[in-house]
Amino acid sequence: MASSSWPRTWKYRVFTSFHGPDARKAFLSHLRKQFSCNGISMFDDQGIERGQTIAPALTQAIRESRISIVVLSKKYASSSWCLDELVEIFKCKEDLGQIVMTVFYGVDPSHVRKQTGDFGSVFNETCARRTEEERRRWSQALTDAGNIAGEHFLNWFVCFPSITTILEIFFVNLTDSW
Repeated sequence: MASSSWPRTWKYRVFTSFHGPDARKAFLSHLRKQFSCNGISMFDDQGIERGQTIAPALTQAIRESRISIVVLSKKYASSSWCLDELVEIFKCKEDLGQIVMTVFYGVDPSHVRKQTGDFGSVFNETCARRTEEERRRWSQALTDAGNIAGEHFLNWFVCFPSITTILEIFFVNLTDSW
């Protein structure tokens, strides 16, 4: 349940969790451009100062964002950073009332939810080097993300025009939460 003491002002309206090689140059760059054109502040991990530890900066940005958009892609689960971000995002959803939106970018939502198919294979490879507790937390966060009705894009050509759809959904959520 969301705490009644959550911040009334947020440093960022949006935090995006994504696997860089899968989404940064195609999907995310266009989403960032559209948000910027519409005056929507979005955390940019490229702005982390060199020499600064990444994990605390990302955790702080997640906590200072009103909405998190999770871009789940084929290799998302190959990154323990992404999986840790996802756990933090759902913690903020519970504790701070943060809104979580999902984009299934080239992956089937049921494969994310159940950690099956190629997505599940990648997840299992990542978990092979981790504790059972980490696997449990990550699996639960992926199940939670897979259970959120989100945008589903099989390829870039389909999703590019649909960034407008994401903006529309964002504005509905923003209006409801501001």
